[in-house]
Amino acid sequence: MIVFLAFLIWLYLFFLHGRFWESAPELQPATPLGHPDVDIIVPARDEAETIGPVIASLVNQDYPGKFRVILVDDNSTDGTVEKAGQHERLTIITGQPKEIGWSGKLWALSQGIKASTAPVLMFSDADITHDPRHLATLVSRLEMPKADMVSEMVKLNCTSWPERFLIPAFVYFFQMLYPFALANAPASRVAAGAGGTVLIRREALERIGGIEKIRGALIDDCSLAREVKKGGPIYIGHSGLATSIRPYPHVRDIWNMITRTAFTQLHYSALWLVGAIAGLTLVWLVAPCAILFSGFGWRFFLGLATFGLACLSYLPTLQRYKQPYYFALALPGIALFYMAATIASAVNYWRGTGAQWKSRAYGGEAK
Repeated sequence: MIVFLAFLIWLYLFFLHGRFWESAPELQPATPLGHPDVDIIVPARDEAETIGPVIASLVNQDYPGKFRVILVDDNSTDGTVEKAGQHERLTIITGQPKEIGWSGKLWALSQGIKASTAPVLMFSDADITHDPRHLATLVSRLEMPKADMVSEMVKLNCTSWPERFLIPAFVYFFQMLYPFALANAPASRVAAGAGGTVLIRREALERIGGIEKIRGALIDDCSLAREVKKGGPIYIGHSGLATSIRPYPHVRDIWNMITRTAFTQLHYSALWLVGAIAGLTLVWLVAPCAILFSGFGWRFFLGLATFGLACLSYLPTLQRYKQPYYFALALPGIALFYMAATIASAVNYWRGTGAQWKSRAYGGEAK
């Protein structure tokens, strides 16, 4: 019965869950009809290794309207400002000490927003480089069909062996949690954002009460998308014009990335954690166990069909990241890794350490 339940779950996921596995949509380069002023805000804390090429890619956008880049230096100690360089389109703000109740990134963004005047705002992480056509393409999608917020899952670094095995799965699991087609459908309650690149109308941000509305959120992109979608359409897709240059060369780097917010995703709930473990077991482990340990009866063939659907669903993501299709066979092991990291995230929270990022510990809420 458990094998049959796993099969039914995969029938639903593959055919009825917003076609999450398609690894789509992706914006193609486009020229906007209008050219609203845009302020690009980049929060940065100790980003000396990446900030130079990031700022260079932003100030050199091929956008026909007026735009500027506002770099908010969040008390960096590694020479981030010096590495950013100087440009007539670049404004550098020295961040104030973080107030209690805010996450670090949102506190920095709030200061950039206060210094901005443009009707359209773009939020970019300090490890994302942008094709010169990117801003124009984002504005074009904001205009037609009209959206209040446009965000993209940028292409993540995928060169080391740990990245090749684990990073495409990170994107794939995100799509499974938040099918992009459902997030983009106004009638659906699903809302998702990808914080590496966000374009938002100032009026939409003011409508929800400003960035202060989500000031303590650690998963700020999805929190922002959820608030914005209550009053207007949003869009999320994959990006072929923006790339993360932050490397994750070791398994522990990816482990730390997951443990930072995994339990936050579960609302710090032990019940949700148990449910997540049970769900991951049903989705990823039951079918391989049936194949390996049930002989050649009906359980074997049902497990084979279930695992086949799972592997097929992963192929478009592997294709996007130019990885061999046989990596799909490693999905059960990858799922175990993510399951263990989620449990570790909960343990960290219960021990009082909570989320750790850039020498800051957040615990159960931003401090």
